[in-house]
Amino acid sequence: MRVVTITEAKNRLSALLDQVRAGETVLIVDRDVPVARLISALAERPDDLDGRLARLERAGIIRRGTGTVAREILDQPPPKPRGGASAVAALLEERRSGR
Repeated sequence: MRVVTITEAKNRLSALLDQVRAGETVLIVDRDVPVARLISALAERPDDLDGRLARLERAGIIRRGTGTVAREILDQPPPKPRGGASAVAALLEERRSGR
């Protein structure tokens, strides 16, 4: 995501719009405080899942898989915890200890 000041946005609006058309998101700040975000209006259609995934991938938020999951992995039951371990007990203990 590109970050620009209000002055830079006013002076370079056409260039910024070209970048937005290409899929870039532009954050406009005023004295380092975000005030607006320029995103493509075309990319926000609900049926544009590939466009949304592409934007998230470019931003480094997600990484798309490269293949399919092996069916054997999905058909197997999940492993059993050893020694009576409990994920819920571990979570509650972590919350109590303040970590």
